[in-house]
Amino acid sequence: MTLYILCFILFLVGLYGLLISRNIIKMVISLTIVEVSIFLMLILIGYVSGGIAPVVFDSQVLENKLVVDPLPQTMVLTAIVIALATNSMILTMAIRIYKKYGTFDIHEISKLKG
Repeated sequence: MTLYILCFILFLVGLYGLLISRNIIKMVISLTIVEVSIFLMLILIGYVSGGIAPVVFDSQVLENKLVVDPLPQTMVLTAIVIALATNSMILTMAIRIYKKYGTFDIHEISKLKG
């Protein structure tokens, strides 16, 4: 239960950074923290203490044994790839914005015209 609370606290830290920050790069870092907290939560949901990997070829090995659910792990792997693509796209846009406006501050960018 403590690990779930720590994941929630990590989520709140990232959310706080997203809401308070004015810098685009800091916002991307906060978004990454939020994503990592969600990944950790999904992995914790699928974890079984003392469980074995479900990849075995003999059905007698699995009798009366706890097996770890592989679905959350595959979901996290897919989400990591999507998060990497999203973060790289956001950082590319941030670099383009910096080249055009000369700042990462979103309030300064909104004041500028053109």
